[in-house]
Amino acid sequence: MQFTKRLREPIKRGEITCSIRIWKKPRVKVGGRYRLDEGTVVIDTMHQIAFDDITPGLARKSGFSGVADLLKVAKHGSGENIYLIEFHYEHPDAVIKRP
Repeated sequence: MQFTKRLREPIKRGEITCSIRIWKKPRVKVGGRYRLDEGTVVIDTMHQIAFDDITPGLARKSGFSGVADLLKVAKHGSGENIYLIEFHYEHPDAVIKRP
């Protein structure tokens, strides 16, 4: 799961914990782990939502100034299905390493 450069630090600080994606089909799975810099983004939940569910508040929670700003980044290709993905960031120091 890729994020624009300006969102990466707020995600790593735990300030952004969700993302809206417009895809043909899901490209991540719940429980999946996706590299972000030195740590990983872990997908907690994912569900399909309607366009009307994208509110200015949800756009801000996702790290954008508003719905229009979010939609410029959220659409990937010719997809029309809208997904709300909730996640958390795991820094490598927080992960227990096995011998």
